[in-house]
Amino acid sequence: MTGTSPHGRADRRSAGELESEVLAALWATEQALTPAEIQAEIGGGLAYNTVHTILRRLYDKGLVLRDVAGRRGAYRPAKNAAELTAEAMHQALDRGPDPIAALQQFVTGLSLEEERALRDLLGGSGP
Repeated sequence: MTGTSPHGRADRRSAGELESEVLAALWATEQALTPAEIQAEIGGGLAYNTVHTILRRLYDKGLVLRDVAGRRGAYRPAKNAAELTAEAMHQALDRGPDPIAALQQFVTGLSLEEERALRDLLGGSGP
């Protein structure tokens, strides 16, 4: 939900924040949602046109699909949250000059549980 600025105006959420909220609403259900359903799910006084614009941007980026088999104007995510996160991680590694150093820095920040899960995924044994 948005707060207020020192001047009493509502703080605006960034486009990235709104996109994340729309994706979270879509990931929370198994069915495609209409812009009105997403608007109701997100709340915070968000205008229908804003939700529709965000959905159009997400569609243009390939992050949501229009449900052509079901209700007209309904959307569903093109990828689940884990797939999207993994893709962002790969893109970040590809941008840097030294992906191995980036991985080393990443791994040093893992929690014990995350480290164990990574070791299990890689087939190694840990302490």
